Amino acid sequence: MEGDARRVGIMSARPIAPATARRLAISAQHLDAGASPFARRPMPDADSLYAVIRDLGCLQLDPISAVARSHLLVLWSRVGVYDPALLDDLHFRQRKLFEYWAHEASIVLTEDYPLHAQRMRGYAQDDSAWSAGVREWVLANDDVRRHILDYLEKNGASLSRHLQSEGIEPTQWVSSGWTNGRNVTRMLDYLWMRGDIMVSARVGGQKQWDLAQRVLPDWAPRDQLDAHAVTRRAALKAIRALGVATANQIKKHYIRGRYPTLATALAELEREGQIARLKIDGLPGDWLIAADDLPRLEAIESEQWAGRTILLSPFDNLICDRDRARLLFGFDFTIEIYVPAAKRKYGYYVLPILHGDRLIGRVDPGYDRKTSTLTVANIYAERDAVKVAPRTTAKAIGAAIESLGTFLSAQQIVVGAVPSGWERIRS
Repeated sequence: MEGDARRVGIMSARPIAPATARRLAISAQHLDAGASPFARRPMPDADSLYAVIRDLGCLQLDPISAVARSHLLVLWSRVGVYDPALLDDLHFRQRKLFEYWAHEASIVLTEDYPLHAQRMRGYAQDDSAWSAGVREWVLANDDVRRHILDYLEKNGASLSRHLQSEGIEPTQWVSSGWTNGRNVTRMLDYLWMRGDIMVSARVGGQKQWDLAQRVLPDWAPRDQLDAHAVTRRAALKAIRALGVATANQIKKHYIRGRYPTLATALAELEREGQIARLKIDGLPGDWLIAADDLPRLEAIESEQWAGRTILLSPFDNLICDRDRARLLFGFDFTIEIYVPAAKRKYGYYVLPILHGDRLIGRVDPGYDRKTSTLTVANIYAERDAVKVAPRTTAKAIGAAIESLGTFLSAQQIVVGAVPSGWERIRS
């Protein structure tokens, strides 16, 4: 990017403070206080949920629900207590959302379909050995592919268990292991990534599949964008979602790893005045901001900003890039789901605590649906976090836990060990 900038004579980067950068990121993610305190926000409707999702770009999906499914927690962190049926309505009735691969398997916007369709058209079509292996396997299992498509054509939306191919002996898929022996599942994944089929609904958490032409609404844009057009649009969308970002952070966000002409695209966007460069005091490299967000930067630097205290999903968009979270927030976060229990430092499904413009700790919660009990086994503070207004901070953390309990419809909340100085959390 630097070479492109010199050639077109781009203006020098504007310096900002690290706290300003953090606040830009938090505001872009709808995690600031906004116009009203979090506790007094009105109950969100479908339109307000959709507005948040549009700015985020994607909601990562994950099957683990030790507390609640991650995408539901991501929205709760931003809008407070809401009815998850509103999200299903946006997704499966209005069809404003669909499931596809963003930085991970995610819920994405139907209005962004052209950005994802470019990947669908090119999936497993390059010259790599991996793509060649996929094509070879699909060809060897063409009976399975045709069976799935024919079944959906004839019977309509179906669960994967209904799509098991009778009388067909599929060729074994050899991969890293997770798909071995699951050939129909692997073929469904292939057809999904190719855009031939889509998730039409969720039944008890299970995907219900249908032909893409029956799921994608007529109004969905179908422009066939080339790789550079996708890079430009997706990069600008990522910058807006991140608030402020380096080129490497853009590469890891939204359509992770699919920015083939990023340096050229960023130089073009800057030359056109759509983005501007920043320098963050004490942090390396050039950082980028969308020009539309410069008024937000001015407001933050004029102290017109208020944060709040909330818990974040371990897969939250604010922290999904662990290197960025470490650089911008000084927060080292590792998910310990797959770590043996005896070796875990914090817990199975830990939720970071965002307080103002800092990540100050983490909670280790679990929700028992049979007894409607939210249990927070432990609360951990980052170094020196307890020293700053401990009573006020503890009260705010307690309110965030209470809000989570309300969202889960918990009948009781049990809080275990808390750091010295944060005892007020229990009240």
